[in-house]
Amino acid sequence: MNWITSYVRPKINSMLGRREMPENLWIKDPETGEMVFHKELEENQWVIPSSGYHMKISARDRLKYFLDDGQYTLLDNPKVAIDPLRFRDEKRYIDRLKDARTKTGMEDAILSARGTIEGLPIIATVQDFAFMGGSLGMAAGDAIIKAFETALAERRPMVLFAASGGARMQEGILSLMQLPRTTVAVERLREAGLPYICVLTNPTTGGVTASYAMLGDIHIAEPGALIGFAGPRVIEQTIREKLPEGFQRAEYLKEHGMVDMVVSRLEMKETVARLLKILTHAPATVTQADAPMALAPASEAPAGA
Repeated sequence: MNWITSYVRPKINSMLGRREMPENLWIKDPETGEMVFHKELEENQWVIPSSGYHMKISARDRLKYFLDDGQYTLLDNPKVAIDPLRFRDEKRYIDRLKDARTKTGMEDAILSARGTIEGLPIIATVQDFAFMGGSLGMAAGDAIIKAFETALAERRPMVLFAASGGARMQEGILSLMQLPRTTVAVERLREAGLPYICVLTNPTTGGVTASYAMLGDIHIAEPGALIGFAGPRVIEQTIREKLPEGFQRAEYLKEHGMVDMVVSRLEMKETVARLLKILTHAPATVTQADAPMALAPASEAPAGA
């Protein structure tokens, strides 16, 4: 910074009436390179209108778009030991946690809430990829289990949005233990006869796909989502073969029976609501278009009828 940028330029801009423009007014489509206006993208739930590309969104935005009127009550996440292994690589694990918390405003990668979807009470859990790649550690594992236990206690269906790179390596075996723990929570909900729908977003990989993310009653994937255990590059290096086009993407997995549906984020709420009403035997919502046409009284029938 010098006197030209700190003094001269602001003076010239004020004289000419120029205003500094925010740098994030336009966002580039990762697939086509098209520039999309930020406000337009936000109003479309962060789905590129022209290409249908689904951008990553925060856990709070996910809950806002998914639950009725964007209203919900957050569940308190259990407290766990921080940095139990005193792990350090290029940076101390505790410092990485602080950075992630500052960046996202979350305690860890999981946000769970009570809410309704088309009037049906549910528990919704969202994994936020922005928090250390949505990695599964002790805090995330306990938060997921707390959500399942709440759904069980309150007799509510459970909807979970998975987004993760896998287990959190900084917690070692303690992270891997969350796989069987969350699996037990899923089984308890199933034994109680309560529905569990898992929505797989981009990406859902690693230990998460080896546990709760692939144990739902119904699996829904967002278009183009990367879903798998190991990444495509690792698989290609291991088997020394070129993988098929679109391998591990949502559409490929649906074609091969690994997921039940591929649903746009714009249609996710109504699709999940319809499925939950079927699974819980709740009455379907009758829209104006679906309502039967009322018959006119005989006295108002047209002449010659």
